[in-house]
Amino acid sequence: MSDIRQFKLPDLGEGLTEGDILKWMVAVGDTVAVNDTIAEVETVKAAVELPAPWAGVVTGIHAAEGETVPVGTAIISIDVATGGAAASAPSSDPGNAAVEDLVPELPGEPSGADEKQLTLVGYGPQEGGGGRRRRRATPAVTAGVNASFNLPPSAAQRPPLPEPDSDTMPPPASVPAAARHAHQVLAKPPVRKLARDLGVDLGGVQPTGPNGTISREDVHAAASGQAYAPSGAPAAPAARETRIPIKGVRKHTAAAMVASAFTAPHVTEFVTVDVTEMMQLRDRVAARREFRDVKVSPLLFVAKAVILAARRTPEINATWDEAAGEIVLKHYVNLGIAAATGRGLIVPNIKDADTMSLRELAGAIGRLTEVARSGKTPPADMAGGTITITNVGVFGVDTGTPIINPGEAGIVAFGAVRRMPWVVTDGDRTQPGERIEPRWVTQLAVSFDHRLVDGQQGSQFLSDVAQVLTDPGLALL
Repeated sequence: MSDIRQFKLPDLGEGLTEGDILKWMVAVGDTVAVNDTIAEVETVKAAVELPAPWAGVVTGIHAAEGETVPVGTAIISIDVATGGAAASAPSSDPGNAAVEDLVPELPGEPSGADEKQLTLVGYGPQEGGGGRRRRRATPAVTAGVNASFNLPPSAAQRPPLPEPDSDTMPPPASVPAAARHAHQVLAKPPVRKLARDLGVDLGGVQPTGPNGTISREDVHAAASGQAYAPSGAPAAPAARETRIPIKGVRKHTAAAMVASAFTAPHVTEFVTVDVTEMMQLRDRVAARREFRDVKVSPLLFVAKAVILAARRTPEINATWDEAAGEIVLKHYVNLGIAAATGRGLIVPNIKDADTMSLRELAGAIGRLTEVARSGKTPPADMAGGTITITNVGVFGVDTGTPIINPGEAGIVAFGAVRRMPWVVTDGDRTQPGERIEPRWVTQLAVSFDHRLVDGQQGSQFLSDVAQVLTDPGLALL
């Protein structure tokens, strides 16, 4: 007897109301275990993995890849009649132990084990060392390959589907057509992502890769209107425009930047700095044994200088509370580092960066950057920032006028470090000796919210950052 349960898209954090289905990791007929990753979902802030809340057989997928789904909408059905007991039965496996204790209830949903949603990967308590469990459901791959060659899967690969219960399972006709054929399209994850970015439906692309797979060239050809046509048929004309849906991280970034630009009165100031001594210190620090397993970049010293300067100008590390009519000075620094990813700009932050040693700060920056590039930054890492650094120098840019991250009072732009001619002054001011020599030079800019930070305070903060980078010994003072 079947026992089909529907898994609804949970609140992915911070009151988000919807998510985009990036990729399904399972197909109808696959057997899943508790905590197996079933889908990758993109919110307005990051991409997260959804774990299976029950063990059983997948009987229906109710959302197509690329589809935007509201929170609380059923996205997958699982028959737990044969495997569901493992979700609640005691087990020596830490991944299955006390699952009910890890399952939060969706707001407005009835209580009970049948209606609970499993905690997302990367959120809430984790057991068993926090490692991700290996998927047991390998038939997803073989089922997709067999479907493309019209080969029936074996009984061991795809268990027989139970008869759906009409009270709990929608009829097959209600499953979107794109979801039903999503796994019949053979394409690697980077190719699928490229197709999403270019707005190309893989179902309509003619594959030319090995074994009927879709290649990047096939996607580009389809996006430009030059999709391969049958023999003797004229090729479609090249498209003059490409339309990309505004969703996910890009949508959130646009809304946040517009809100910041038209809410906080921005002021931007600039300074050009001789950072030769900072670069020399960088070389000495990088050679030390305790720093050999972390990246010692100029950004590390800029981050340290910003933290130190914020102590002298606490207004730059504050929040404007409109509702309470108060300025909230933060006695801690959650340092945001703007990161460019394939999905758009995100600003994860290092919690309590002011309490870290230089070695700890270097490790934290490295981990933040690595996770951001992988697209797995959880929303919690992007909440609660107090001040931000944007490193435009990695693109060879000298400076810019950055927009303040919403809820913060300041953002520092760090430009490219270049060898440039510089006037070096020796001696005292009464008898100065001047010479021109090549030095390491960079430009810094700070944008600040003029409601919280006066011009004098903003100038003092930027000057303090510049002085620490010019003479790192000042950090001791």
